[in-house]
Amino acid sequence: MTNVEFSILLLAMALAAYGCRVAGFLAMRYVTITPRLEAALRATPLSVMAGIVAVAAMRGGPAEWIASVAVLILAKLTGQDVLAALFGVAVIALARWVGL
Repeated sequence: MTNVEFSILLLAMALAAYGCRVAGFLAMRYVTITPRLEAALRATPLSVMAGIVAVAAMRGGPAEWIASVAVLILAKLTGQDVLAALFGVAVIALARWVGL
């Protein structure tokens, strides 16, 4: 996977997350919010990102695998998904720079 392809994937993740949030916001005008529905809407953007990243990790090599693990750890420790994704981009760049 090239840097351009990864950048496109990252942009797609951001747009998908934004689109899910906007659609959820608009849909909530007409739907009664239950705790179960609220939990599902909160999980949707992260699940979309996970699906996109899983494809990239499966098609990628060591750089993508290392970055995926780094992102999972940072996201778990900080709870900041966007920060973890940006960190993953930096890890891939560094891993490719050193020749992985």
